[in-house]
Amino acid sequence: METTLGTSRTITFRIWRQQSPDHEGRFEEFKVPYFPKANVISCLMAIQRNPVNAEGKRTTPVTWDSSCLEEVCGSCSMNINGRVRMACSSLIDKLTEPITLEPLRKFPLVRDLAVDRQRMFDALKQVRGWIPIDGTYNLGPGPRQSPNDQSTMYVLSTCMTCACCLEACPQVQIGNKFIGAAAISQARLFNMNPTGKLNAEDRLRGLMAEGGIQDCGKAQNCVQVCPKEIPLTTSIAEMNREVTKQLFKDIFSKDEERESAGGPA
Repeated sequence: METTLGTSRTITFRIWRQQSPDHEGRFEEFKVPYFPKANVISCLMAIQRNPVNAEGKRTTPVTWDSSCLEEVCGSCSMNINGRVRMACSSLIDKLTEPITLEPLRKFPLVRDLAVDRQRMFDALKQVRGWIPIDGTYNLGPGPRQSPNDQSTMYVLSTCMTCACCLEACPQVQIGNKFIGAAAISQARLFNMNPTGKLNAEDRLRGLMAEGGIQDCGKAQNCVQVCPKEIPLTTSIAEMNREVTKQLFKDIFSKDEERESAGGPA
């Protein structure tokens, strides 16, 4: 517990504790020994090793999600001092005390700081956020991509499904089906892919379905909190344009079908 001044110092944490969704939640304070350049995750690990609260009472270890600890997996996102952030890249030297940790509020709670993010994966299913396998053998080199497309797609591909954009979005609520900025941006990514373009219309229709891009309120909070600085609002604008084009295409296709069938236009 040594600091540069040679004196002991502790960091105060206020952590949301809730055994299950059916139990009442509360804040519990902890004192963690200070050491320079520590992140929130390392402090949570210290509490886990010795789960004693600020009152000196032994308690249950705090539950949270984490994996890579290098801002790649996206699983350790939580509300830190009232702002959604990645706990692995949040340094305590840059946070004011007491450091308050709360779970994401736009997702069903599992326990303490852990939540169920299934809605994000359901959103990716809705927009077909993948490239279908078109063979189990070598098909040779794929279509060439321009450097501009490559650079754009690379940035879009850094999405971690961390849910920061959904947590900050006023349109996302537990009771609704809005898919959020992450899925919209991933639809743009896969529609830019030379192979993914073959299924572009399916993704656009996924964006047009219930809870799709039409539910976006253009608050632009998403782009402000994205830890990877993905241009989410640009993706939303691009996909809005593509969805509009697809909508008119579908309307005219139906008119042509009626005319060829001899019915009224």
